Amino acid sequence: MITNETKHISVCICTYKRPHFLNRLLAKLGCQDTDGQFTYSIVVADNDHLRSAEPVVSNFSTSSTIPIKYCLEPRQNIALTRNRAVQNANGDFVAFIDDDEFPEKNWLLTLFQTCEQHKVDGVLGPVERWFDEEPPKWIVKSKFYVRPIKSTGTVVDWREGRTGNVLLKRRVFEADTQPFRKEFRMGEDQDFFRRKIEKGYVFIWSADAVAYEVVPPKRWKRRYMIRKALLRGASARLQPTCGTMSILKSVIAVPAYATALPVAQLLGHHRFMTLLVKLCDHLGKLLAFVGLNPIKGSYVTE
Repeated sequence: MITNETKHISVCICTYKRPHFLNRLLAKLGCQDTDGQFTYSIVVADNDHLRSAEPVVSNFSTSSTIPIKYCLEPRQNIALTRNRAVQNANGDFVAFIDDDEFPEKNWLLTLFQTCEQHKVDGVLGPVERWFDEEPPKWIVKSKFYVRPIKSTGTVVDWREGRTGNVLLKRRVFEADTQPFRKEFRMGEDQDFFRRKIEKGYVFIWSADAVAYEVVPPKRWKRRYMIRKALLRGASARLQPTCGTMSILKSVIAVPAYATALPVAQLLGHHRFMTLLVKLCDHLGKLLAFVGLNPIKGSYVTE
């Protein structure tokens, strides 16, 4: 643990077979503004047993003055990988950013200043979509991958909690040896925020701490969106808030949405896909409720 007066931030990245995106992210992290208010280092937790991220980390370490640590979590599970990253983090704060994201130059400074000024336990920043290639019009019109942005100081609801762009005080993790629960293949961050908020920790938004999520062509595929929605629904079933009313809502929603799909297609393919994804969210939950696993793998990557 660093003990000097200057605060230190460990920026944690969990990665799985995306060396190109990781390389771009590390380049952006290598030139973050600090205004002399803190120091920072980087932890890369690789969930690929073939260690595909290791050469990227090695290349960065030879060309940057920012300290970086590589660690491996060979068991394919996002929650375990996040735990591995936290175990290798040091300092007063832990930041998380996804390997397919990249931040603005003042990202870390804005999160830090907001956290200090508001005296809270953590700060969540907005994630805006980014296309390296022009996507189909229906992707843009449907507003897939568009996430809400709340004004600075707004208290975070656990359903909004995520680890794609967040700064947390180290004390948030101190009582947990495994802060993220391995049974979650998705939504482990929401579960983490729900439990921490129930214990009295307070997290707020910072509208100006912007990161961008790259949306590559493979995420434009309908099959990818459907599989992702099924996995999201199955993971939602694990939340303790998913009780009788939630299941009943899904029981009603699945046939209602299915009936409305032909009408939605007449109104435009973007409306059809929006409705189909919602249907699959509910369907994934119902399949999990009866003990069926709609998605076998740990990740939906294609």
